[in-house]
Amino acid sequence: MTDITPYLPQLIVAWTAYLIATASPGPAILAIIATSISRGRRAGLALAFGVLSGSYVWAILTASGLSALVRTYGQAIVVLKIVGGCYLLWLAWNALRAARKSQDAYRAQLAALPALSLRRQYLKGLGIHITNPKAIFNWIMLTSLGMPAGAPGGVMAAFIAGCMVIGIAVFLGFALIFSLAPIHRAYLKSRRAIEGLMAGFFAFAGFKLLTAKL
Repeated sequence: MTDITPYLPQLIVAWTAYLIATASPGPAILAIIATSISRGRRAGLALAFGVLSGSYVWAILTASGLSALVRTYGQAIVVLKIVGGCYLLWLAWNALRAARKSQDAYRAQLAALPALSLRRQYLKGLGIHITNPKAIFNWIMLTSLGMPAGAPGGVMAAFIAGCMVIGIAVFLGFALIFSLAPIHRAYLKSRRAIEGLMAGFFAFAGFKLLTAKL
């Protein structure tokens, strides 16, 4: 069993960076908040698990040498950037449509909706994270912080396990907090403004991703 004690200072720095990165407002966090408020706890948790899954797909790929693949197959990252940007713009369009609905129309739409598909919420969260090439580079950066040269494989396993615990606390925590009834009531009162802000943020994030140099 690998003794990770000598590597703890670097691991702590990397875990702190991961905590800041995951808790900062971004497409995944805002989607979790909006879904938990408007669709309830189960939907918010399902989407959060999808985001977590996407995050750890990139983590495992990075641990398997993804950084070398990124350098070799740079064109694939460009394709992923375009797909991710278009996906964020699609989310912006949906949020804008919701913002334009009156309260009565919105309530009628909710009443007419079939039972929530947790699978679709999970896939939505997975899609948000798996189509974001920025996540690749974030994991490469975090790995370089937490994995000094020559460190044994057990250190990488400890690093990813620690990030998993942090991710569960952050993503599921947001879903649980924002699904509380008082927050849901507050959302209904200011729904159009919140959906409008969501539309603006997703549009900005999508445009920035499409035009960014990776």
